[in-house]
Amino acid sequence: MAGCAIAASAIAQDAAPTATAEAKEEKKPKWESSFGVGLTLTKGNSDTLMATANFLTGKKWDKNELAFSADGTYGEDDGDKNAESLRASGQYNRLLNERLYGYGRVDGLYDAIAYIDYRVTVSAGLGYYFIKNDKMLLSAEVGPGWVAEKVGGVDPLGNEIDSQTEEYFTIRFAERFEYKLTKTARIWQLAEYMPQIEDWGNYVINAELGIETSISKSVNLRAYLQDTYRSEPATGAEENDLKLVAGVQYKF
Repeated sequence: MAGCAIAASAIAQDAAPTATAEAKEEKKPKWESSFGVGLTLTKGNSDTLMATANFLTGKKWDKNELAFSADGTYGEDDGDKNAESLRASGQYNRLLNERLYGYGRVDGLYDAIAYIDYRVTVSAGLGYYFIKNDKMLLSAEVGPGWVAEKVGGVDPLGNEIDSQTEEYFTIRFAERFEYKLTKTARIWQLAEYMPQIEDWGNYVINAELGIETSISKSVNLRAYLQDTYRSEPATGAEENDLKLVAGVQYKF
């Protein structure tokens, strides 16, 4: 009997590290990603229905937060292209304590209809979570940045648009809000304001407001309103672009 007890104890000790390892493996942070498609109603430089696609991914571990996003839009009206844009961003946060963090961020934009060949923004600064719990999140960020932009091209009538390339320093002010309405539904809102340091009359404002609800473990329905305001747009382009998107998001 004593021999059996010793053997059972040895087996339990051997199994314990394995169980602990499996538990750690289960708790290991994973990438949370999603891909979505939908229809878009735009007002501004283009007024039509068009197709959109987006990709989101992110990961949180220890004191680190990493997020990437990309979305594209393409549309035609009576055979004429009236929308063609691509936007991408990446941000890394390093938590300094439970609420304060430092961040680095890169944004890129191409928009044929707004005559933007490219706009690249690199920024870094500090952020703070005013509210951070399972139901609600509210944060704000501020920091210096650098913008490189080229605008110009050809309008739908074949007229050449004056081409301009400029680089300047900016200050980025941003905030983000999320709220869980239920276990399966949430709303979010974000905005950022980026003026040129040497000319505060030259600025960009980006804003977004959305709602999302789950219809299964992996599929969400979402609708969101995106707005971009450029105080000094390319010649022939409008200052404001408004986009309403409704579609399906698949999580994996």
